[in-house]
Amino acid sequence: QVQLVESGGGLVQPGGSLRLSCAASGSSLDKYVIGWFRQAPGKKREGVSYICSRDSTTYYGDSVKGRFMISIDIAKNTVYREMNSLKPEDTAVYYCATSDEEAEDEELAFSSLWYDYWGRGTQVTVSS
Repeated sequence: QVQLVESGGGLVQPGGSLRLSCAASGSSLDKYVIGWFRQAPGKKREGVSYICSRDSTTYYGDSVKGRFMISIDIAKNTVYREMNSLKPEDTAVYYCATSDEEAEDEELAFSSLWYDYWGRGTQVTVSS
């Protein structure tokens, strides 16, 4: 079983940057794929990025492509999400999640049902 803890959220102005972290314990992330999701008030949970630790395959949602980057540091058992050019519509609670199965395509990678373990989330607010 793996436990996940997100950190790095906060208040940032439009156009700014943040780096979110997802620290894992209980198991090594090299066994898993990791997804980042977000949920804004009144909206459905949305998959925004995915990384496979075994082959570094990544997927990004259209809403964040070119602005967000996901990476993994196996030695630190942590996944990172660099978020640049932030917009007010990026405001949400951001969650990381793991699955021990590789997703064959983006649709699976961004399905919350694909994942077994979830963190509690970190709030990101983009506002002037």
